[in-house]
Amino acid sequence: MKVITTTLNAKYIHTNLALRFLKAYSAPEFHIEIIEYTIKDPILHVVADLFQQNPDVIGFSCYIWNIKETKKIAALLKKALPNCKIIFGGPEVSFNAESILNEVPAVDAIVIGEGEATFKELLQKLTNHEPINEVNGLAYQTNEGIVVNSPREKLDLMTIPSPYRFAEDLANLPHRISYFETSRGCPFNCQFCLSSTEVGVRYFDREEAKADLLYLIQNGVKTIKFMDRTFNTNREFALDIFDFLIKNHTPGMSIQFEITADIMRPEIIAYLNEHAPAGLFRFEIGIQSTNENTNLLVQRKQNFEKLKRIVTMIKEGGKIDQHLDLIAGLPEEDYSSFRSTFNDVFEMRPEELQLGFLKMLHGTGLTKDAEKFGYQYMEHAPYEMLSNNCLSFTDVIHIKQVEDILEKYWNAHRMDLTIEYLVTNVFASAFDFFQGFGAYWVAQDWSKIGHQLADLFIRLAEYLEKEQPEHYLIALNLMKYDYLTRLTHKPRSIWWEDDISKDKKNELLEQLIGPAQNTRDLQKHGLFVHFNINIEKFLTEHKIEHNHHWRYVYFDPKHKNVSLKSIN
Repeated sequence: MKVITTTLNAKYIHTNLALRFLKAYSAPEFHIEIIEYTIKDPILHVVADLFQQNPDVIGFSCYIWNIKETKKIAALLKKALPNCKIIFGGPEVSFNAESILNEVPAVDAIVIGEGEATFKELLQKLTNHEPINEVNGLAYQTNEGIVVNSPREKLDLMTIPSPYRFAEDLANLPHRISYFETSRGCPFNCQFCLSSTEVGVRYFDREEAKADLLYLIQNGVKTIKFMDRTFNTNREFALDIFDFLIKNHTPGMSIQFEITADIMRPEIIAYLNEHAPAGLFRFEIGIQSTNENTNLLVQRKQNFEKLKRIVTMIKEGGKIDQHLDLIAGLPEEDYSSFRSTFNDVFEMRPEELQLGFLKMLHGTGLTKDAEKFGYQYMEHAPYEMLSNNCLSFTDVIHIKQVEDILEKYWNAHRMDLTIEYLVTNVFASAFDFFQGFGAYWVAQDWSKIGHQLADLFIRLAEYLEKEQPEHYLIALNLMKYDYLTRLTHKPRSIWWEDDISKDKKNELLEQLIGPAQNTRDLQKHGLFVHFNINIEKFLTEHKIEHNHHWRYVYFDPKHKNVSLKSIN
């Protein structure tokens, strides 16, 4: 029996860990071939490729980002391969299996929840032509209708073979993201999260996990993302893994963890600040809301003051980048409250602040209570909320404008000094800047057209000149400074006035490198910029951190930014 498992990843660099767990657990009795695509691959291309494999069973791993395309592929495949058994599994189909089976008759069965044992048993039954009515954790089509079998008990994770050592993955280790699990489950019960459907936390064998990590490292892995919902639930376990990775990592590696900051011990952060190489670790920290009543309603326990101390301690250490998450649209968080939440979190100046919108996921407690809070939301993936009893659709649109500018101007880190000045000295709050500029962006119809890098500077300058004219000149100088000190290629067109004559440039170059040197390349690839203010003095007076001290930047023909000393 030929078995293929497949999925549509969001990006080529992603890999699907679930498929590898299925393969590992089913071996050696069954050889499973893994074939991965992306959501950008044409549907007909995917169907044709799978058709040519002529499988007996195809298992699809289904998620919120790929379910729409996966349904279409399944329907076409069943027409091309009517005898092939099509199996769905994954979080997007585990809590609405009957609905999926009704909607897509091409799907023969759905694996509900944790799939390793269920999928293997299903393959055994199909191989032996036995009935599948006793396969726990399975929903399936029959001539009489849809049948949903009893749930399957959770696996002992110590019994699952390693999914990290397949020979066919070795070539891609340096180029793609490797996902890794040391535990399943979550100690918390947040009602908007699928992890709330599982009680307790189970762990894989620690020593085997370290052996697998070492295998990946020795075979050239560059990026690892831990899938644990709260990696630091077990403090001693987390510290042991941190220490192991610090001692065994290779240069250029990046490792990401999801942590809960307010339960992280300060001594662990102190250890990481002292011993971890800069850039090795990245923490994703879900804050979601700082509204205590909102957190209470979704059964989310969070001590924001402790969280803030830990986040600040990590930031001051300068070793670990932090990705902080917010969710707009949680119960009883109106526009004003979310503005406060945003400002509370932005005050910590995370390297990345993700502003997401509540998704009403199948199986979560909040989706079951949607009517109680007046939720209106998309009926199909991604099931994003549109409004509720305290946040109108107009409010949601305004917050989306904040999200757009946040991504373009803060998370991209193209002009941090400028943004710092604006949110600290010009606008009432960070939220007000992002929202005001976002609304202006939409009013100018810029959302309907693309933009180049220089356009981001030009459009911000236009907005400030019109809306904050008294601060325009200072902001323009800061944007020039940001451009020259942060970006590594010469702009195609100068978006500020170049008022320095050729003779003056020659004179300045002589001051820099002496009259005997050839200045032809410097004239061609260099930029001389006149500032109306003393930038370093201004930044120091406004307590804006900076570490750049030049006013002339030379871009060599390979577009590498080479700094030369300042000329007063």
